[in-house]
Amino acid sequence: MALETPDFQAFRGDERPKFANRAELECAKVLDYYGVPWDYEPRTFVLERDSRGRVTEAFTPDFYLPEQDLYLEVTVMKQSLATRKNRKLRKLRRLYPEVNAKLFYRRDLERLAERWRLDLAS
Repeated sequence: MALETPDFQAFRGDERPKFANRAELECAKVLDYYGVPWDYEPRTFVLERDSRGRVTEAFTPDFYLPEQDLYLEVTVMKQSLATRKNRKLRKLRRLYPEVNAKLFYRRDLERLAERWRLDLAS
């Protein structure tokens, strides 16, 4: 099922975003509603390479907020399943200490959804 792609006003990317799930779409709607400039998956960070220099692990955060210089990763996984994303985020912080990144968990999104009556169903 393809997700809707509204005509975003605060989106700063070059290509229309193709969201992986409804939670990302709804997060984008909230950012846009409040006029927070954002981009979708603008950068991939290399986390590991093999002995030949080939990338074996990378991390592409979902959103970048240029005015805050902040990357956001949105996860609707159960807390127990978010361990992998947490590990990648720790690696990102260790390898790129100048990069600000935050993981938005299901509970964070549910609070937003409750407050603004959003539909987070994937």
